[in-house]
Amino acid sequence: MRLSGRVALVTGAAGGIGAATARALAADGARLVVADVADGARTVAEIEAAGGEALALHCDVSDPVQVEAAVAGAVERFGGLDVLVNDAGISGGSSLAHETEVEVWTRVLAVNLTGTFLCTRAAMPHLLESGRGRIVNVASTYGLVRAPLAPAYCASKGGVVNLTRQLAVDYSGLGVRVNAVCPGYIDTDMGGYRASLGPEGQVAANARREAAAALQPIGRQASAEEVASVVAFLVSDESSFMTGSVVTVDGGCTTTFNHG
Repeated sequence: MRLSGRVALVTGAAGGIGAATARALAADGARLVVADVADGARTVAEIEAAGGEALALHCDVSDPVQVEAAVAGAVERFGGLDVLVNDAGISGGSSLAHETEVEVWTRVLAVNLTGTFLCTRAAMPHLLESGRGRIVNVASTYGLVRAPLAPAYCASKGGVVNLTRQLAVDYSGLGVRVNAVCPGYIDTDMGGYRASLGPEGQVAANARREAAAALQPIGRQASAEEVASVVAFLVSDESSFMTGSVVTVDGGCTTTFNHG
């Protein structure tokens, strides 16, 4: 129980990598705050069924008022905050830069990059008070290498990568370690690799899954749980000399720069 007695807030935890991370941290002994614009009741139920303790809170990470309320709710319920995982994110679709709507660009950066900043800003006083504060930002391989038709997403995740390094410089000496994970092609709903649109939709989802697997030297996609296990390591004391690290969990795809 590496995280016994600690309180963790995970954004985007109603599904995908966020939900898997919340379950992994709870399995390590943490008490969890599941924060998402979607209903986090299922994640909470899964944690409680396994003997853990969790609280679901509605939170749009692009809204500073909602972010402050979520952090305050965590502290009120559990008495403090030790871990923040900034996972909430959106893709923004596929387009050339000059064809990308300004509203799309603004929303993607608001959620992916500004949301990471807002959650960090709200949580930091409590993480400093904890004396064992940990932050993991979920970036992307698209924040490290090029990707076709994803200007807003690449810009936002590249920002998350460098924000992670900057935060590590400023706060590691104050007792808060900050790291990032960069997932590759993960088998989640966000990636469009699953579908609930009937047979035709599932055929399309399967084709996307096969294409993504072909881009990774390891020959398959990762599960959300495989990313979550890396996050759990980074917030534990086992990674005590790691800060400012950007860890790829990508099956080797960034070694080839073959992103389609």
